This record gives sequence, C-alpha cells and structure tokens, in this order.
Amino acid sequence: MNLSAVAGLPEIERGDDLAALIDARVEFEDGDVLCVASTVVSKAEGRAFDYDDFDAGERSRAIADRLAEITGDEKDPRFAQAVIEESEELILEAPFILAVTRFGHITVNAGIDRSNVPGGDLLLLPEDPSASAERLSERLGVPVIVTDTSGRPFRYGQRGVAVGWAGMPASRDWRGERDRDGRELGVTVQSVVDELAGAANLVAGEGDGGTPAVIVRDWAFGDHGGSDNLFREEEDDIVRAALRDWEY
Repeated sequence: MNLSAVAGLPEIERGDDLAALIDARVEFEDGDVLCVASTVVSKAEGRAFDYDDFDAGERSRAIADRLAEITGDEKDPRFAQAVIEESEELILEAPFILAVTRFGHITVNAGIDRSNVPGGDLLLLPEDPSASAERLSERLGVPVIVTDTSGRPFRYGQRGVAVGWAGMPASRDWRGERDRDGRELGVTVQSVVDELAGAANLVAGEGDGGTPAVIVRDWAFGDHGGSDNLFREEEDDIVRAALRDWEY
C-alpha cells in the first residue's frame, strides 16, 4: 500500500469546489481511495461560525461554569451552546463534553474545532459527512473517506478516524473464514475505513504543516463480505449506557 498527500491545495474557503481542486492535482488510478480531512470539507460547506452565532442558554451556561470550576479556566458558554446544537445527546457534561453527533459519531465537543479557522471562531463537522463523501466520490470516481482526529478511551493521544465514507463498505467481515490453524473466525469485523483514516493521518500531518487530502494506492478490499455498520447502535452500546449513569 502506498499513501501520498495531495500537494498544493490552497486554503479552502466557503463555496470552493473541493472536488475540482483535488482533481486538478491528482491523476487517479483504478483502486485508489481518497481520504480527505473533515476540516476542508466543512470549510467548503460553510461550517465556520463565530461565537456570536450561538445564543447561550441556561444549560450551556451551567456546563461552562462547571467546566471552569473543574479546570480553573474560564469557559465560554457559547461554545457549550454550539456543542448542544450539534448533538443528538450529551453523554457527559463533565469533566469534558462527550457528545453524540446527529450522524452517530461519538466524540468530545461534537468534533467542533477551534484551530485553523480563518474568518471564524469555530469549525463544525460537516452536517452529514457520508453525504459529503458521496458527492466527492461521484465527482472523482473513487471511494472517499472523510476523516477526523479523535481521542480514544484507555489511551493517550489522538488518531485519525472515519466520520463519513462512500464508494466502499466501512468494514470487511472475516467471520466464517479460517485462521492459519484452520479455526473458523467468529467475531472479526475489520473497520477498514478507520484503519485507512489512521494511516492517512500519518501522511497528512497536523498543525500548520498539514495537508488535508491523501491518496491510498495499491490497496484492495479483497474478497470479503462488507458492512456499513460503524457507529454502534444505542441498544447494544454498554459503554454509552454506563457513562450515562456516571457522575464526576
């Protein structure tokens, strides 16, 4: 497998034709997969906002006061309001805000970014990252994964994850296949969109030197069953259920 960053992309602004900008810089080959950072998708889709776009309510002020008490730093309740408006549910309000986004991704602060947002204070995730990936995929003729960075339970640091995808299944299913000793695999379902997103993030980089689009080449899904199940359903998510009952 080979991964290479798409060089020379300009600063993306609201209304930019992201597909055309990428297509002008890449000669796609059969089997390629494009991984593109949610930040540039959001910028092109006009998802940058100012704090003043959010009118803090009673709940957001209470959350900001609680977080300020915990951290010792003043918190803007308008940020908490933005998280509330972008979320289907807040699983935790302290010691940080853990939110279920409206498209099913569970992440801190609903994935709202406060860095690299020229012309605004906050950058929200795309409203529907898989729909965004579908539009790019149709234009470019390759599978597309929209990526973001996310922390993980039980580990320090962040890694690239998929928040949307199109043109390929999210997972490949190894159940029913055999291991090297001939035993039948019973539980292994491999989240390939997350693994490709993580690999792409190594190439894309972070901070002011980051490159937001990466081509995955010479990789094949293989002869496996596929599934688009990525975000765990609420009824079988025991961690989500446990966190709802936990108090900090």
